[in-house]
Amino acid sequence: MDLERISTIDTAIDLSCNHFEGEIPKSLKDLSSLRLLNLSHNSLKGSLPMELGKLNTLEALDLSWNRLTGKIPQELTAMNFLEFLNLSQNHFVGRIPQGSQFSTFENDSYGGNLDLCGPPLSKQCGTSDSSHVPQPLEKEEEEENESYFFSGFTRESVVIGYNFGLVVGTIMWSLMFKYRKPKWFVEFFDALMPPKRRRSKKRAQRRRT
Repeated sequence: MDLERISTIDTAIDLSCNHFEGEIPKSLKDLSSLRLLNLSHNSLKGSLPMELGKLNTLEALDLSWNRLTGKIPQELTAMNFLEFLNLSQNHFVGRIPQGSQFSTFENDSYGGNLDLCGPPLSKQCGTSDSSHVPQPLEKEEEEENESYFFSGFTRESVVIGYNFGLVVGTIMWSLMFKYRKPKWFVEFFDALMPPKRRRSKKRAQRRRT
């Protein structure tokens, strides 16, 4: 839902833990009195707007647990009153901006972004981690959905199929021997008997006849 009028005197916006999608609107820069902005635990995509650097009074920014990509804009270092920053669990890449308040943030502010480098992280820029091969978000989601589907499919189908086959087999087996022994069954086990035992069995049958 689009709001036709947004109050510019709001000091806090907390829209965390929802299912919001799409990109972060650049119009947030017009909230000149904003002190807290929390959009964490959503499904926001795209790059982080450099226009957010114009929020001169912002003291807390939490964009964690989204799907944001690209570099962290150097313009964000213009937020001189920023005391809390959490950009963790996204897909940011490149060097972390330095200067002003950004020099005071620690590793927790950037955790889970495997392609970020530079202070305060121990990973130096210009080095690549061979154990991590970044993939497109759509590919990751597709593989995750497929693995979840097939894991549930094999587990449930094997149990159901085994139980169904056991019941049907038991019923057919009991009916088959209730009325008469099938000819193939007799011939099969006769073939497994030693020759001596087979001859003695035939003699016993002749005596009964």
